[in-house]
Amino acid sequence: QVQLVESGGGLLQAGDSLRLSCVASGGTFSAYLMGWFRQAPGKDREFVAAISTGGSTTYYGDSVKGRFTISRDNAKNMVYLRMNSLKPEDTAVYYCAADRPPFGPYTPSRYDYWGQGTQVTVSS
Repeated sequence: QVQLVESGGGLLQAGDSLRLSCVASGGTFSAYLMGWFRQAPGKDREFVAAISTGGSTTYYGDSVKGRFTISRDNAKNMVYLRMNSLKPEDTAVYYCAADRPPFGPYTPSRYDYWGQGTQVTVSS
């Protein structure tokens, strides 16, 4: 069983930057593909980014490509999401998730463990 705890959300203005963090415990962190998803009120959960077990491969949703960067530190059981040039449409609850093999980085239902989420609000 893996526990995931996100942190770093907040209230920002358009154009700001922010880094979200997620710490994992209770499992072999380096064995999991890690992902970030977000969910805005009244909308489906949306894929944001994912990173392979060793960190060499990353995946991004079209709406964040070029602005967000996912990274991980397996020694610290941490995954990060650096968000630049934030827009009001980035407002959502952001969730960290862990995926066991076989991996399906883009699909929420493929992930096995989820954090509780952290709110990011971007004002115009």
